Amino acid sequence: MRLLSVLLFSLSILVAADYDLLIRGGRVLDGTGNPWYVADVGVQSGRIQKVGNLAGSSATRVIDAGGKFVSPGFIDLHSHSDIGLLDPELRYNLNMVAQGITLSVLNQDGRSARWPLREQREIYGKQGLGNNVALMVGHGTVRSRVMQKSDNQPATDADIRAMQQLVEEGMRDGAFGLSTGLEYVPGRFSGPREVIELTRAVKPFDGFYISHERSEGKDPMWKYASDPARAVDLLEAVEETIRIGRETGVPVVCSHLKAKGANYWGSSHAATRLIREAREQGIEIYADQYPYETSGSDGNTVLIPQWAQGNLKGQLADLPSARRLRLDIEHEIARRGGADRIIVYEFPEAKYIEKSLAWIAADRKLSPVDAAIWIQMNGLPRPGGARMRGFSLSELDIDHIMEQEFTATCTDGGTVGLGAGGGAVHARFYGAFPRKIRRYVVERRVISLPFAIRSMTSLAAQIMGLKDRGLIREGNWADLVVFDLATIADKATFTQPHQYAEGIPYVFVNGIAVVDGGKLTKATPGKVLTR
Repeated sequence: MRLLSVLLFSLSILVAADYDLLIRGGRVLDGTGNPWYVADVGVQSGRIQKVGNLAGSSATRVIDAGGKFVSPGFIDLHSHSDIGLLDPELRYNLNMVAQGITLSVLNQDGRSARWPLREQREIYGKQGLGNNVALMVGHGTVRSRVMQKSDNQPATDADIRAMQQLVEEGMRDGAFGLSTGLEYVPGRFSGPREVIELTRAVKPFDGFYISHERSEGKDPMWKYASDPARAVDLLEAVEETIRIGRETGVPVVCSHLKAKGANYWGSSHAATRLIREAREQGIEIYADQYPYETSGSDGNTVLIPQWAQGNLKGQLADLPSARRLRLDIEHEIARRGGADRIIVYEFPEAKYIEKSLAWIAADRKLSPVDAAIWIQMNGLPRPGGARMRGFSLSELDIDHIMEQEFTATCTDGGTVGLGAGGGAVHARFYGAFPRKIRRYVVERRVISLPFAIRSMTSLAAQIMGLKDRGLIREGNWADLVVFDLATIADKATFTQPHQYAEGIPYVFVNGIAVVDGGKLTKATPGKVLTR
């Protein structure tokens, strides 16, 4: 009888509760960029029902957020989690939700993980997801499906019409827009007209366009110094994105905007000037950015040009080839940030691990170019002879791009498993969003905390056309992050990348905890969002 009374009493409390979840007394950063204010947040049925003074209200669960910040869930505008999330073991997206990401925008750089897109949606829907996702139509995928073995050629009018049909199909399947990888194969073989005509196809669906542009510095990644072919630079690439926005009326994004290469640092000022002027002309153009000085997912910088790797000794023995080889290596060293910013992480001789190319060159009494050749000839059986990472970006440019009101935040990272099995990944896979707060808000004070949170939340939602996410507003979905400004930090490094961020005790996706008291729950409340 006593047990029955306890059960009835517990049931009465549950029925009478005003909210499923009540976050009390947090410093609310609502995502607008406004300063924080103290408020309670009441959540019911996955949505934010009330924000304000909720003293006297009851809830099934109450969290004391006193002294901590409460923000909208972070939106990763450029994510490569699409492949990882197809693996049932990785569907929880732990390395992303641990850093507060509640929505990942997938199928970037022109690559759709599955086609037709509805197949990708169905897989995610059946297995469940740790956070929400939004899908893009990959231009490269569409191009290859239509042009097949000819996808390294200019598209004909018939090709473009066929590609438009596939883009429209993807949009009807729920995509948010079109992504391109114009520095990659096959996207780099497309012309501006092709991209413009395909972008027109997303306009009736209120979609947006996002691009890994044709170049991120003085030259694109495929360009050798000895190659006489014409290639665009960063500023020309930004101008192309502006043109796409102008001619289609579609919102456009310069993705992971950067000024790459020691001989191109400072050019971010010219790039952002182009974007600001375009916006003044009424073109809806944005950028996104990850807060690191190095690019490249796996840290596999190769300084020896591909054309010489198969017969390096033979190329060195031939005087014209040797001159060309040295010219190309010198160019690649500069593009990767200079000899003092290219770091070795795997090599047979332990004393050279975590040393720069400049250090190795000095130790062996060689020029940096000759040191790169020595590493290739005496190192690991892999292109480059070592696993190296080039810190090819300057914080002067990172700061400047970050300060722009049109710059959103991204990881440019994928979903991986914790530990060595996850491979040698970029630290951004685990730490991009917390790092932005720790390094650029708290430590260096480049931007304010409200400005940073806006770039991580409502700005991305605005670009995507989302009306019910990205802001702490009554009626919006309860994608929420509770973090401690004193302890929030990225822990991932380039020697030990598989480390979760800290200082984020709670993350909620559609009102369900995916991080609870600092513990990853492996809950799967995520949805595949559609327009």
